[in-house]
Amino acid sequence: MPIRWGIIGCGDVAEVKSGPGFQKAKDSALVAVMRRNRAMAADFAIRHDVPCWYDDADALLTNPEVDAVYIATPPGSHLEYALKVCAAGKPCYVEKPMARNYAECELMVFAFQRARIPLFVAYYRRALDRFVKARSLVTSGAIGKVTGVNYRFTSPAAKFEGMPQPWRLQAEHAGGGLFLDLGCHTLDIIDFTVGPLQNVAGVASNRAGLYAVEDAVALSFTTQDGAPGAAQWNFAGAYIEDVMEITGTKGRVSLSTFGSEPAQLFNADGVEKFDLPNPIHIQTPMIQTIVDELHGRGKCPSTGETAQRTSKVIDAALESYYGGRSDAFWERADTWPGRPNA
Repeated sequence: MPIRWGIIGCGDVAEVKSGPGFQKAKDSALVAVMRRNRAMAADFAIRHDVPCWYDDADALLTNPEVDAVYIATPPGSHLEYALKVCAAGKPCYVEKPMARNYAECELMVFAFQRARIPLFVAYYRRALDRFVKARSLVTSGAIGKVTGVNYRFTSPAAKFEGMPQPWRLQAEHAGGGLFLDLGCHTLDIIDFTVGPLQNVAGVASNRAGLYAVEDAVALSFTTQDGAPGAAQWNFAGAYIEDVMEITGTKGRVSLSTFGSEPAQLFNADGVEKFDLPNPIHIQTPMIQTIVDELHGRGKCPSTGETAQRTSKVIDAALESYYGGRSDAFWERADTWPGRPNA
């Protein structure tokens, strides 16, 4: 019998990246969707051949035909909805970043552990062939002993003259700036590839002054076995860059987080490229691992426990900018010491 899914928040992410994946994965079906705008929920359901739609999450959760729930709302509502899913006794798959801060992640993980219900998080790159291959090159010793990790990301500043800023730049809804929305993917992949990060220290600032949240972040860390690492994100740059390099005693692996170009292995034999394109519905492989685990025939690589580690690193990077991350910092923007003109 298929795992029958319900979606809370059938917006842009669910349209292509994830929604169809619940129908394309083996032994999986999408049977219900919810959005606060009922007309938009109905539109999504009709176009994607989903039999039930709602404008109330509780109605979806009490539907006995829904076995498991995917939360695809902004991070500001992840904790609230996840606890509702847990109370309904159903496995949960929540979008990334897992929540606005580590404290919210802890509450989610504790609730699901106590209830003995699975909690998964949409760090779906852990199931994509290109990242699985990069990890295998590192863990198999193809580059020798890891000696360093470096990542650089740059993109032009987002400008919103005459239009409202998107939720991704509002701390109440996003938990911070684009670093949470995009940087979390890279941090999770580094965790996936070399293990949990240690000795994390970071600094954030806002250079362009276009909004209140951070637009530049620098991070230092060590890998699980002690190799030093550094990463930098610049969301107010003049060009586009996205480069991750994992260096070892015998070579290095190079790839991007968001590009589609091949992963590359550099060693004494030259350069080897691994062209492993992403599927059209990019979350399908991750959804398949969840369905397989729920059927008792596999294990999903992205859980609440792994995802909360990434949120802990994010908090370490942004601690000084927000004057603390363990409270409802989004409610006290006038106290953020890193805010422009603060």
